[in-house]
Amino acid sequence: MSKSFYKNNIFYKKYLGSVFIKRQQKQDNFVSLIFLIIKFSFSLLAIISLIKLGYSSKVRLTRLREIEDSFLYEQYRFNVLTDKFDDLFSSEGEQRFMKDQDQIISKDIIRVIWR
Repeated sequence: MSKSFYKNNIFYKKYLGSVFIKRQQKQDNFVSLIFLIIKFSFSLLAIISLIKLGYSSKVRLTRLREIEDSFLYEQYRFNVLTDKFDDLFSSEGEQRFMKDQDQIISKDIIRVIWR
C-alpha cells in the first residue's frame, strides 16, 4: 500500500471517523426513540383495550344477574300458581278457592254461594 493511503486512513480515523460515528449514533438514537414511541403506543392501546373489555364484562355479568333474578322470581310465581291450581282439584279445593275469592270481592256486592 502507498504511504498516502495510509496517511489518509489515519486522517479518516482521527477526524472524519468521529463525525461519522456521531452521525451514526444520532441515527441510532432517533430510530430507538421512534421504536420506543411505537412500543409505548401499543402498550397504551393494550391497556385501554383491557379496561374496555373489563367494563363490558362487568356490564354483561350485571345483566346476566338481573335476568337470573327475574327468572327465579317468575319460577317462584309459577310454583305458587301451580300449587293453587293443584289445590283446586284436591278435596274441598272448591271451598278453599271460594274463600280466596272472598278477599277479592268488595263488601258492597251481594255474594251468592252455591252448595
